[in-house]
Amino acid sequence: MKSELPKVMHTLAGRPLIYFPVRAALDAGCVEVIVVVGHGRELVSSYLEKTFGGRVRTAVQVAQRGTGDAAKVGIDAVDATRDDCDAAIVFYGDAPLLAASDLVQIAQALHGDKASELALATCTVDDAHGYGRILRDARGDITEIREHRDLRTDAERAVREINPGIFAAKMSFWHSKLALLKPNNAQGELYLTDVVSLARESGQVVRTASARDAVLLGVNDRQQLVEAEVAIHDRIARDLRRSGVTVRAGARIDEGVEVGHDATIEMGVVLRGATVVGPGASIDVGCVLTNVVVDAGAILKPYSVLTDSRVGARAQIGPFSHVRPDSDIGEEAHIGNFVETKKTRLGRGAKANHLAYLGDGVIGPAVNVGAGTIFCNYDGYKKHTTVIEEGAFIGSDSQIVAPVTIGKGAYVATGTTVTRDVPADALAISRIRQENKEGYAPRLRAKLKPSKKSSSST
Repeated sequence: MKSELPKVMHTLAGRPLIYFPVRAALDAGCVEVIVVVGHGRELVSSYLEKTFGGRVRTAVQVAQRGTGDAAKVGIDAVDATRDDCDAAIVFYGDAPLLAASDLVQIAQALHGDKASELALATCTVDDAHGYGRILRDARGDITEIREHRDLRTDAERAVREINPGIFAAKMSFWHSKLALLKPNNAQGELYLTDVVSLARESGQVVRTASARDAVLLGVNDRQQLVEAEVAIHDRIARDLRRSGVTVRAGARIDEGVEVGHDATIEMGVVLRGATVVGPGASIDVGCVLTNVVVDAGAILKPYSVLTDSRVGARAQIGPFSHVRPDSDIGEEAHIGNFVETKKTRLGRGAKANHLAYLGDGVIGPAVNVGAGTIFCNYDGYKKHTTVIEEGAFIGSDSQIVAPVTIGKGAYVATGTTVTRDVPADALAISRIRQENKEGYAPRLRAKLKPSKKSSSST
């Protein structure tokens, strides 16, 4: 990845890479999940504990001695006192498209025949370059997996059945065979795949199951990371469409986002984190939502950005609005074009339709905030709160200097700077008296207009 960050902590679709195979294992019903870690293990372990708690543990591979050694480290870490664990599935941690159904299929292949000790997935592909090949005898029984760089003949290179890296075996098999691995290969490492030939040599039954091509898509660089992310976003959008959501091409909906039926997600929309979109809501072109709850029937107009906030039922946001953290836009409230909110609550039906900054505010129901209004909430040291009570009217180009309360039904005249509380039903006005000087405009123009001589000299 050419990065200081461990590969499995690079994100796709809103989650670190390691999340997806671990999630697949848990969803498949595995009673214990162990992640073998090495480089950057503190970061990986911390994330796994925070996300999955005690359901996932880590085991440290101190020296990087190959996949066989990593598997042994993981198997040795399994709780030997458990009486509900007679087999283990071993697979790669950089395979984000692996699904629970893929793991269940391999487990079923192992348990379908009491005589089998090992089961593994295989895929047949058009281009097998770089993959370990599945080699079989004349009867069609698998004899070994040979890594690409260790292939010996053109016939072996022509094999298109390959190893995607999913193995299931009895615990007794893992303990006995992993201990026998030797680094007799081009890389001088312990290969996990050698357990197949070891099973064959001891006469043990090996079963195979066909796997989806998608499980082959591992991640070894940032290009492959993007390819996997595109596939995950496509899967999420497909599942939502089948559940009754309209998702246009080009929308990016991350893992964990929830969208209700009859909602519409237009092209260019990005939904991240713990975002929840309610039934019938509409998220228009170019909106970006991170950890936002959008209630039923709300409308978000194009190119609005919302973070860590809530939008009430049938409210309207945008276009070009910025709803910053801890904002709560109430039912049927309106936040219009080029309006910014931060840590502000709007009551039902309140409106700020144009060009305003509303920071650290409590705005009651049916309040109207005019264009150009600014909540002056920061004195350079502390944030202060503005309270506007129900039904008040704030004229355009007003400055509300917090802390201040504007009472119920009060009226703030256009261009007013409010520095003191305004009682209910009062009119607040602060303007310099206008003076008109009759006939003065021509004299002013003559005074301001530069002479030809001075303009030519410049």
